[in-house]
Amino acid sequence: MAKFEPTEHQHTRYNPLNGQWILVSPHRMKRPWSGQEERAQLNDLPEFDPSNPLCPGVTRSNGCKNPIYTSTFVFTNDFPALLEDVPLPPESDDPLFQTGGARGTCRVMCFHPKSNKTLPVMTPKEIRTVIDAWIAEFKTLASKYTWVQIFENKGASMGCSNPHPHCQIWACSFFPNEPRVKDEKLREYYQKNGTALLDDYTRKEITRKERVVIENADWLVVVPFWASWPFETMIISRNGNRRISDLSLQQINNLAIVIKELTIKYDNLFKCSFPYSMGWHGAPTGDLIGQDHRHWTLHAIYYPPLLRSATVRKFMVGFELLCQPQRDLTPEQAAGRLRELCGKKHYSEHI
Repeated sequence: MAKFEPTEHQHTRYNPLNGQWILVSPHRMKRPWSGQEERAQLNDLPEFDPSNPLCPGVTRSNGCKNPIYTSTFVFTNDFPALLEDVPLPPESDDPLFQTGGARGTCRVMCFHPKSNKTLPVMTPKEIRTVIDAWIAEFKTLASKYTWVQIFENKGASMGCSNPHPHCQIWACSFFPNEPRVKDEKLREYYQKNGTALLDDYTRKEITRKERVVIENADWLVVVPFWASWPFETMIISRNGNRRISDLSLQQINNLAIVIKELTIKYDNLFKCSFPYSMGWHGAPTGDLIGQDHRHWTLHAIYYPPLLRSATVRKFMVGFELLCQPQRDLTPEQAAGRLRELCGKKHYSEHI
């Protein structure tokens, strides 16, 4: 029998953060594609659109007028999934029909007053302002809510309904599924090994190098060994930080550099405004903030859908929905392509 080659032969990989397995099928990259193709997403927006409810000075659908903001701008979502003052559902003693309370708040944060200023074309100073705003909102909400989720959906193919550069922050009274399972797995690892899983993982990835995309003194960017999405990455703190509110000024500065470099690489990969969903995970807050969280390491996850080009994306359907995640190119191949790309100069600067 032939020798196993990870770039040729299908195999499975274990994700220790959620206990699930990933099917890797690299030979599928050779198959022809005749399925759906997306419209290539280009950053061709005007700086200002008077009909866009996220632009400075525009009146939103609820009648509120945005200020003429010149930096970041945060407001409570006009159509939130979570509200603070709502009645709780009755308790049920039937194990098949369980409900629970859900209170919270949802905020929108505009990154920049100009609609065509996405993160890769913003300056590091402007990105630092975004990070500072993330931290300020996190500190305010963490004192009250169990989980504060900072996330950005970029691009129509990832469900973004407004092209103005922005993110959202949802704070909730409950511990959501993904971070709750991650908390359990991280805690189990710490109890067994006496060290934080992602701290150990970071050290090993730095030694191996094969999945590293970017690194500096405070942050490591890798395509995880267990990545599901084609060009999925993680930004991992190298300083033992557990929450985004722990960051020092130097760590914020270096994070801004890393975010800019990574998002430039993404855009440069297929010469488009690269879509993704990203978000921060760290130790829980609210009533859980006083617990021992030495098992946590602050990290951000990027889930980009594009696979072959600016128009061909990965679909999580069929086997992925009914069995387990599946990917084509290996994480090492994805990391190699991202690592080789320029992260200092955006492709649009060549025009």
